[in-house]
Amino acid sequence: MIISTITEAIGSTPLYRFTAKDYPMPKNSAIYAKLEYMNPGGSIKDRLGEYLINTGFANGNIDHETTIIEPTAGNTGIGIALAAQQFHLKTIFVVPEKFSIEKQQLMKALGAEIIHTPSELGIKGAIEKSKSLAKEIRNSYLPLQFENSDNPAAYYHTLGPELWDELGNNLHSFVAGIGSGGTFAGTSAYLKEQNENIRLIGVEPEGSILNGGLPGSHKIEGIGVEFIPPFLSGLTIDHFETVSDEEGFSYTRQLAEKQGLLVGSSSGAAFAAALKEVQLVPDGHSVVTIFPDAADRYLSKNIYL
Repeated sequence: MIISTITEAIGSTPLYRFTAKDYPMPKNSAIYAKLEYMNPGGSIKDRLGEYLINTGFANGNIDHETTIIEPTAGNTGIGIALAAQQFHLKTIFVVPEKFSIEKQQLMKALGAEIIHTPSELGIKGAIEKSKSLAKEIRNSYLPLQFENSDNPAAYYHTLGPELWDELGNNLHSFVAGIGSGGTFAGTSAYLKEQNENIRLIGVEPEGSILNGGLPGSHKIEGIGVEFIPPFLSGLTIDHFETVSDEEGFSYTRQLAEKQGLLVGSSSGAAFAAALKEVQLVPDGHSVVTIFPDAADRYLSKNIYL
């Protein structure tokens, strides 16, 4: 494949198939993991970045002089920066101090300006700061992934159809981490339209509130919520699986050591949940999950130690 812009390489990522020869699971069952870290920016959020920028131009929110402002843990910023780069748009990303330095360096490498907010204020603090900046900066656009319906739409129109084209009626359960909720909601909505019997399993770390727990700190990045994402409204979710940092990181290391899959800790958490789900469904069922990003952006967090 020959391309002339890096965004042409987004999507059509491979599916990795796990069977009973890899991990304990019922006979003739399988887990499929969508390797989204193989997108050019290293994460699933490349899909979102491209969709947000293209939609912003289409609906008149963005012109060639617009400054893009977004609160982000990093991957959405990288995805937006990749998409904005081809239009020479200025990007400003508001990042809580606690998130990995590698993702911040990658955003800067793509030309973005980084503004920090205190770790203790979490993503809510980054959102408030972003809204304040948008009021101050003329001709700025705040996509705001946590509220923007274009977030789930990006995955409804891309990831959902890809999974259905690849697996079709062989897809019985969809297991994925929840952060902003866009990936889970958009993909789930598309898959449910194809087969209403598909089971939906949301994954969160300890310290997230989806299972009724109190908000708290966790080392697994990219998933976990301090408030219920609005995109989940209207979805019939069968179960939320809460994964500890220890379990998530353990599977992250196993995926590298056994399969050569160099993925982030949210992928380890998703895989842990997928292994539990495959034990619950009938023999011969297939579970699909998402490996959202790559391990190299978490090395400073001692992901493999």
